[in-house]
Amino acid sequence: MAVPGRPSQEFVPIKDIRNGVIVLNDGSLRTIIMTTSLNFGLKSADEQAAIILQFQNFLNSLEFPIQISVQSKRLDIHPYLLMLAEREKAQLIDAMKIQVHEYIEFIKRFTEQTNIMSKSFFITVPYSGTAVKPASGSNPLAGLFGGGGSAAKNKKGGGGVDANFEESRVQLEQRLSIVEQGLARCDLRTTRLGTEEITELFYRKFNPGELDVSVAN
Repeated sequence: MAVPGRPSQEFVPIKDIRNGVIVLNDGSLRTIIMTTSLNFGLKSADEQAAIILQFQNFLNSLEFPIQISVQSKRLDIHPYLLMLAEREKAQLIDAMKIQVHEYIEFIKRFTEQTNIMSKSFFITVPYSGTAVKPASGSNPLAGLFGGGGSAAKNKKGGGGVDANFEESRVQLEQRLSIVEQGLARCDLRTTRLGTEEITELFYRKFNPGELDVSVAN
């Protein structure tokens, strides 16, 4: 049952996001890495065995937990259709214009009948050594849940808080390097998410309908 007057962000254990680092309510830190995928089925048997062995060695080498998550969402082909429409207008030969138009109609019909999904792969790396308090100022997550409720202000002096954050961030960076090197041995490329990218990721998670773009007929 919903509790009137209580903003949704109160139920999410995220206090702040600073320089691409998530600060949870208990002061522990999290960082999110986005990684590429492999077309495992196209690899030879020897390549598959080597990849499995490398990934097994990577997991066995970790002395801290990680979280692996997959985000599936319907692929937005609207930008692609807009690009094709511009190509159609630019065609000088009527036959080519007709072909582009028919291709656009085929893509529209196909995507209406079939859900084409895109997948993104994320790894969350934690550190919970020294508790970190949120920095003063507004919480970047405050607007993720349709407004309501401002972030708590940190009234304590900033020097100690920044020192704790930097100390914990250094330890987190070491863990990130271990994860990135292990995934690189599996032929996977990684990218660290920044503050804006993390905020958008959570926005999409808690507001899935607002960012859906319908394709015009």
